[in-house]
Amino acid sequence: MSLAICSLKWEAARTGAQRITYDPDGYHLVRFPYVTGEEQYDRWSMHDPAKGGSGASKFPDARSGLIWPSHDGWGVLSALVFWEPDAGGLEYRARFVRDPLNLTAARYDSTATSDTAPTRGGQYRTYMWQMFVHPGTPLGLKVSVRGARDAKVSTALMCAEFKLAIHTDVKVP
Repeated sequence: MSLAICSLKWEAARTGAQRITYDPDGYHLVRFPYVTGEEQYDRWSMHDPAKGGSGASKFPDARSGLIWPSHDGWGVLSALVFWEPDAGGLEYRARFVRDPLNLTAARYDSTATSDTAPTRGGQYRTYMWQMFVHPGTPLGLKVSVRGARDAKVSTALMCAEFKLAIHTDVKVP
């Protein structure tokens, strides 16, 4: 079975911390630079700055957070998020979203939302979900941090990765 893969990585050490800015849904679309190297891999041009608008996207605009699947298939989405040290009592949330910017007829469709309490050490999380993906529907990783009474908290990401592996040869009976 063949795979089409897109692997994105962003690190605060290279571009400065990514401050969380909340969209109307209470989540932040994680942004990724348009570069290759290390964990960045995009031979199928799924993280193309030309997609999704009339002009080219530039990191860190919202479109830099999108992966546009190159094929119809079974998508395995995975993510890694490192948060700045916990200020105490926070809740960390993440979700994968189809069309997070409402750029297509598919419209916003979140799935695999998870939330976790802080640990005593660093705040490092990994996420995974599987679903059918389509070339005309972009995908995004959205995150949120909540404090007391569900209040959105201003914090920063230190590192993030977002990956899509598409199984392009899904068998049917």
